Amino acid sequence: MRQVECVVEVLREVLGPDLVAAYLYGSAVSGGLRPHSDVDVFAVTDAPTTPGRRARLVGGLMELSGAGAAHGQERPVELTLVRLAEVRPWRFPPVREFQYGEWLRDAYEREETPGPEVDEDLALLVTMVHRRGVALFGPPAAELLDPVPESDVRRATVAGIPALLEELDTDTRNVVLTLARVWATLATGEILSKDAAADWALARLPEENRAVLAHARAVYLGEAEESWERLHDRLRPDAEVLVAEIERVA
Repeated sequence: MRQVECVVEVLREVLGPDLVAAYLYGSAVSGGLRPHSDVDVFAVTDAPTTPGRRARLVGGLMELSGAGAAHGQERPVELTLVRLAEVRPWRFPPVREFQYGEWLRDAYEREETPGPEVDEDLALLVTMVHRRGVALFGPPAAELLDPVPESDVRRATVAGIPALLEELDTDTRNVVLTLARVWATLATGEILSKDAAADWALARLPEENRAVLAHARAVYLGEAEESWERLHDRLRPDAEVLVAEIERVA
């Protein structure tokens, strides 16, 4: 996949010998890329990044990602960069060195570049990479990264719910699918793809609370247009049922 190769080229060019590893994870390796899937890359560095290096990463990735890519529309790239010393030995909560995502493009265009910050969600990402990550550069993930204790995965899974609910009206599809995946993860111990988690949750939801999640799944798979007007009154009630199930199993 040429886009992934280009992401690794940007990492190697900017980080040089400090780049320890890069892994492909998420939909590309767990269930196949869907029409709305990001290309998820997790990278590990041996050294802190400077503001200049982070700005160069942003510049290089903006040319490869999403509708604003230099050579026409590409899949959105989500890159997470960590320092090895922050995740091995594992500690909670960990610190993320840098993140690129298309939801931050407006900030990038204002020359605002994200720096290191605590990110509880790394417990989930490291687990996904450790279990199924495909090495694009460097050693296999299971040789480099420590496994994350299940208790930390559960803490991280629940910690992001308030922030998710704040985005329910503006990022409905991703919020609802993520809530389904949180529920499935807590109940099964497996981190499923978004559509597989939706299938799992739909089989367990009351019939009257399935419409929003079913539509989110259909949009994600490219089977429906993304329109929420007819379901607007169901968004909050159906999301609250998902949250109630999460709290029950948590």
